[in-house]
Amino acid sequence: MALNTMMYDERFVTPMRQELTRIGFEELRTTEQVDARLKDTPGTTLVVVNSICGCAARNARPAVAQALEQAGARPDHLTTVFAGQDVDATNRARGYFTGYPPSSPSIGLLRDGQLVFMLERWQIEGRRAEEIAEDLAGAFEKYCAR
Repeated sequence: MALNTMMYDERFVTPMRQELTRIGFEELRTTEQVDARLKDTPGTTLVVVNSICGCAARNARPAVAQALEQAGARPDHLTTVFAGQDVDATNRARGYFTGYPPSSPSIGLLRDGQLVFMLERWQIEGRRAEEIAEDLAGAFEKYCAR
């Protein structure tokens, strides 16, 4: 396993991690955890590539929380990796986003281990959390409804 270097002091990152874990997200910090949760997992799995950047704090994390509250349908599994902190895990998770370049923050929705919906940084940055939440809620209704 490659060395998992961190870019930021964990004391500063912990509150950003907790914004998602306190609403039910499972944090994936190793490549093994990523594969165990994403590879061929039945049902739907939301993967949030969390980040220390302002658009993650102002737009992405609040949008995810709003979408989960608003949508009638929800993903079966909620997972997150942290870009710039858990480098190997983040790279492995991004490997499931076939056809999309790495970006953070970003949000992918997998169904049965296959990517069905993706929001890249350019679709998050500069937009209001409410707009992003609408996109996510729509994806949940389309892909997560029973």
